[in-house]
Amino acid sequence: MRPLTTGLPTALILVCAMTGTVQAAPEIQNKVLAHAVNVELGKEAPRPHEAPLSSGALYPALAATGELARRARSQAGTASLLAEAASPGSSERGPTVGCPNVFTAGDRTNVRVNQDCSLRRQAEEVVAINPNNPRNLVAGQNDSRIGWNHCGYDYSFDGGRTWGDMVPPFFQYIMGDGHTADACSDPTATFDSSGNAYVAGVLFDVFAPASSYVAMKSNAGIGGAYYHSPAPGPFQKFSDDPVGVIASNNDPNVFNDKPFIVADSHRGSPKRDYVYATWTRFSATTAGVGFNSPIYFSQSSDGGATWSAGIEVSGAAAVCTVGSAESNANACDQDQGSDPIVGPDGTVYVSFANFNTPGFLINQALVVSCPAKADCSNAASWRAPSKAADTFDFQPFVPNAATGCSPGTQCLPPNGYRMQDSTEISISVDNNSRLYVTFGDFRNGQPNCLFTAANPTPPCDNDVFYTYSTDGGVTWSAPHTLTPAGSAQWQPWSGVTADGSTLWVAYYDRSYGNCEQTGCNDITLARVRNPASKSPSVSHRRLTTASMPNLVPSNNPVQAGFLGDYMWLAVDPSGNPLVVWADTRGLGGTVEEDIYFFREED
Repeated sequence: MRPLTTGLPTALILVCAMTGTVQAAPEIQNKVLAHAVNVELGKEAPRPHEAPLSSGALYPALAATGELARRARSQAGTASLLAEAASPGSSERGPTVGCPNVFTAGDRTNVRVNQDCSLRRQAEEVVAINPNNPRNLVAGQNDSRIGWNHCGYDYSFDGGRTWGDMVPPFFQYIMGDGHTADACSDPTATFDSSGNAYVAGVLFDVFAPASSYVAMKSNAGIGGAYYHSPAPGPFQKFSDDPVGVIASNNDPNVFNDKPFIVADSHRGSPKRDYVYATWTRFSATTAGVGFNSPIYFSQSSDGGATWSAGIEVSGAAAVCTVGSAESNANACDQDQGSDPIVGPDGTVYVSFANFNTPGFLINQALVVSCPAKADCSNAASWRAPSKAADTFDFQPFVPNAATGCSPGTQCLPPNGYRMQDSTEISISVDNNSRLYVTFGDFRNGQPNCLFTAANPTPPCDNDVFYTYSTDGGVTWSAPHTLTPAGSAQWQPWSGVTADGSTLWVAYYDRSYGNCEQTGCNDITLARVRNPASKSPSVSHRRLTTASMPNLVPSNNPVQAGFLGDYMWLAVDPSGNPLVVWADTRGLGGTVEEDIYFFREED
């Protein structure tokens, strides 16, 4: 029988947990999720070479088990927290239905994307551009307005000046355990060449083992204003059933995580309008390090209605030397954070983080590809991984109750946000099939802020880099540094113009004012001209109109410790970048997370 509490709203679970009216939460049955929660709480140590579960999957479990309520009680009075949990919205309401907001400073405009009036967290964002109408945009985010987390999606028909939003019709889907999901995480979105929009996310239970990866469609002309079943039929636009099922498991040893989708929107491609999905498939095993997490792939050639059987595409290579849970000792099977992209000829490229490395906290960014003329649903069609770069993940592990940094988390004080280098690796491709991979790491970190420091303090020197390939990913350039010394920059995302003349990279930045010491942060946009050359030209632009306050338990005990695992940047047909990020400048002067948008136009 399904546990009673998993069918209740998160706010009610929080109230019950704090008042003692509900018995202790049942045990988490999915072994992957249970292990991730124990690592987060410091009850178990992460295994060597083990990839981390995404934050979007972890936080619903922390909420459902009462851990977030416990943290909140330690930081705030029960009465005030109960009042917030019982109230669905903020006391600050806009003049229209919804709560829009715009920050302006000079020629910079930051537009609030999610339109809910609640003080609920939105983070981990994506944005996609309709190739037939670049003013039509779709965005998505982990959205907590109806619980931790339930994917939310947004749409705009005026280039991002105004937005509408919704939660998608995922939650009527019956998973393998016979009931609907407790949470949805890591929303993802794309457009095909015909202007059809697709969204997807990972559904899962906390106290039951099931997890699924499902997709919905918004036909051309609807533009993401609502979603319906991808299955063809005379009433398709009016139906939300059936969903497109990419993966579905009811196995306590399997957890599907960190999904992204991308459509082939190139009109000259032999696989025009195919939709591709990648994700991390975590498995509890008795081999290797005890868990394995290869990158999986599936494709749809019929508008998201049906999907090919999932296959492992992270492959094997000489650069993967330790920790394999497979029969091949060089299997690259300890992975996380895949990002798929499609080249102009229809070739599919996927970047991801890999942990099959001998160095302690020295991991790597790998890239695999499937040629346009090959059957990508066949694992034999995929080229073995090449190494784009090493990543040096030396951020400190020391927990800090004041910042919200958890025992099993790497953070950069005075922020308590988790540093997940493995989920911020992005790949882009230009019309000449030149590839660009962007990532962040701590190779230049100061001794006072290294993982070896007993009491890590700023300044911390986390940096952002990119590397490129001019031969389809066979070989890669040395990493180019994009950020200044002496301060922290992290969570980059990137996109390249079609002609390859400009690489755009956006990231969180503590280099403004005294943010390196106080923990406030901004969003910076780097413009790299001639990126596939030995002498690129780099300039920077501050996108935020003012610094975002540091989110800590003292100003928001419920949301502290999490700013998402990634942000997003997309480039429109004119070569202009569009950026979305999680911003802590909350409604009514509060400190809480919402999604904001910026569009750079020449």
